[in-house]
Amino acid sequence: MENGTISLGLMVLLGVLMVAAAISDLRSRTISNELNAAIALLAIPFWIASGLAAWPDVPIQFGAAFAVFLVFAGLFAIGAMGGGDVKMIGAVMLWIPLPLFMPTLTVMAVGGGILSAIMLIHMKLRPSEKAAEVPYGVAIAAAGLWALHQQYLNQFQSIG
Repeated sequence: MENGTISLGLMVLLGVLMVAAAISDLRSRTISNELNAAIALLAIPFWIASGLAAWPDVPIQFGAAFAVFLVFAGLFAIGAMGGGDVKMIGAVMLWIPLPLFMPTLTVMAVGGGILSAIMLIHMKLRPSEKAAEVPYGVAIAAAGLWALHQQYLNQFQSIG
């Protein structure tokens, strides 16, 4: 089997895992450690299949994803994000090419803002004693799917 087919299969699997995480976050406001671990560990065969050089590309990719994870872990420490969301961000960023890191985080932030607005409207329409929790896994999954499309599935990428 050629590497392009393997890469594509792994990207499809990533998409399925991200959608599963988003659904889980919507339903229970949790994203399992197993799901996040699968996303993170499957990045390794993806790197190999997509031809990412063992040196220096893999350490740079890992380091950049880890840096993003640390920033969001700081947000978790102050109570601004959930732990599953933080782990999912770190795992998904292992797959995202470096030039798309900031655009992906921007798409994620915009999606998170939209989710927050929807949650505020929901809270006004259906008041509850429970604290509102934004299912940020939906925004992470949407941004991850967007980034994969931009890098690997966008046939118009070379135009312009």
